[in-house]
Amino acid sequence: MSDNDTPNWAGPLADIRVLDFTRVLAGPAASLALADLGAEVLKVEPPGSGDETRTFPPFREGESHYFLAVNRGKKSIVIDLKSEAGAQLARDLASKSDIVIENYRPGVMDKLGLGYETLCADNPALIYCSISGFGQDGPLRDKPSFDIVLQALSGALSVNGEQDGPPMKLGIPLGDLVGGINGPMGILAALHERHRTGRGRHIDVSLLDGMVGMLGYLAQLAFFTGEDPQPQGSQHPNLVPYGQFPAADGAIIIACLTNAFWGRICRALDVPELADDPRYNSLEKRRAAREEVNEIVARFTQSRSVSELEALLGAHEVPNAPILGILEALSQPQVTAREMVVNTKHSTLGSIPIVNRPIKYTGESQAAPGAPAVLGEHTDEILADVLGLDAEDIAQLRDANIVA
Repeated sequence: MSDNDTPNWAGPLADIRVLDFTRVLAGPAASLALADLGAEVLKVEPPGSGDETRTFPPFREGESHYFLAVNRGKKSIVIDLKSEAGAQLARDLASKSDIVIENYRPGVMDKLGLGYETLCADNPALIYCSISGFGQDGPLRDKPSFDIVLQALSGALSVNGEQDGPPMKLGIPLGDLVGGINGPMGILAALHERHRTGRGRHIDVSLLDGMVGMLGYLAQLAFFTGEDPQPQGSQHPNLVPYGQFPAADGAIIIACLTNAFWGRICRALDVPELADDPRYNSLEKRRAAREEVNEIVARFTQSRSVSELEALLGAHEVPNAPILGILEALSQPQVTAREMVVNTKHSTLGSIPIVNRPIKYTGESQAAPGAPAVLGEHTDEILADVLGLDAEDIAQLRDANIVA
């Protein structure tokens, strides 16, 4: 972990302002990606507890681990959007923003007077991204969604788990995080288009669409065979050997993607004669003899330690990896070399470690991301700097409980 307090390049979106009405995970993941790229993100939170994830335990000094995880580099402003004066403040901020992101259920922002048609009337160049479980239309439009619901409805849950076992939820909440991938992608494409047309767009991101899109070759396999792919544990439905194998002191991952890797594995396991054995010398034959091939590999790996296997497989350029816990993954040399964990200064917690930006630009060094804000930390700054309000105006808004 390293400290980086030097005010360096902000990022390629340094001149872009994002008005962020998102909460929990899918939307905040999208605005986080833009903040990581240098955009100024103004996170609008409701009075009281703010974003719901601020109340998710465990806590340190009253700050939630969950909120800290997906809100680095953003500014927090508290506005009561249910009041007309608060909604007007939000409209004023939108008129001075490039992008709006929201992840309420369809129709909620319209009821608040903050829908796309209303905001783009004042700011035709506005790019407005709506992220929801099922999109702005369709029979499930108004159904509430959470990560596990999306995993189930997309089919992803059905293929995750061990063979002959019950379906297992993905350990990473991909059903929500897919919004943090597709939302920014759509926004950046619209931003590029705006350079040509001068106009913004309304982007409709469905998390279910995103999960279905991530089925990849599993969807095509189902189309080809007419059958549902089944869970394979850590194995691959078509490639063998591929997955987790026992070691003397744990387990190791081995991945054989092509026949070239099969030959390398055979040499590493000291059975070079099996590389051209007619029982195993093609992807199809190894798939048909899955149990036999896996047994050959396991018989060798279980007599060696993980570190011995890493060295041996590495020497033969076989794709392999130990199975790391989260803390070990975060402290491994490759992650350290890429500065994927940095320290930043939080206004309550002091210096804290956070995950760094995953996208790097050659020849440029971005400063460490700003710490996640405490609730309403930047309310006065945003009202003054963006809307030009003076101290008396802000005090009146606070006295009326419009801002906090």
